[in-house]
Amino acid sequence: MEIAENAALVVVDVQQGFEEEACWGPRDNPEADGNIAELIDAWQTSGRPVVFVRHDSRKPDSPLREGYAGNAFKGYVEERRGKGTGPELFLTKTVNSAFYGTPDLDAWLREAGVRQIVVAGIQTNMCAETTARMGGNLGYEVFFALDATYTFDAVGPWGWKLSARELSRATAVTLHGGGFARVVRSQELVAAAR
Repeated sequence: MEIAENAALVVVDVQQGFEEEACWGPRDNPEADGNIAELIDAWQTSGRPVVFVRHDSRKPDSPLREGYAGNAFKGYVEERRGKGTGPELFLTKTVNSAFYGTPDLDAWLREAGVRQIVVAGIQTNMCAETTARMGGNLGYEVFFALDATYTFDAVGPWGWKLSARELSRATAVTLHGGGFARVVRSQELVAAAR
């Protein structure tokens, strides 16, 4: 795997509100936070760009709403902000895709000549997947670090239930099989970034 010198790591919604298990229910991939931290470290050490995305929910009872403690980045992310030798962008969004945030992610990446992005964060099948899909649609080469994401069990129409693990696998199959992104493990990316 070849990672460009200016490939951007897009860290999606790694916020304290996702620790509120009573709200979200059971999650998968307990190693995700460690893998996200390792990716940030590898990107920052190599001088590559890192994008920190925060979801500012408009729902008054959301653990991710502005003004609530859960809106803040998890501690390990917050303590890494501003520590890299490369470019860094902080953006906020109110919808799933980081490409519909402020400031404009696509414009920032294009201005820097970035053609490759790596997506990590929360939730696998929601904002991380949507950002990866849109990145693919916009013509970026997208790497999706599946083990640096996690999600929660969910209920859909007609009472259909899927576990977090099933949802993550569905995301991997959709992104990979649909040609939106190359689904990889974080260790492959860390090794390629060194």
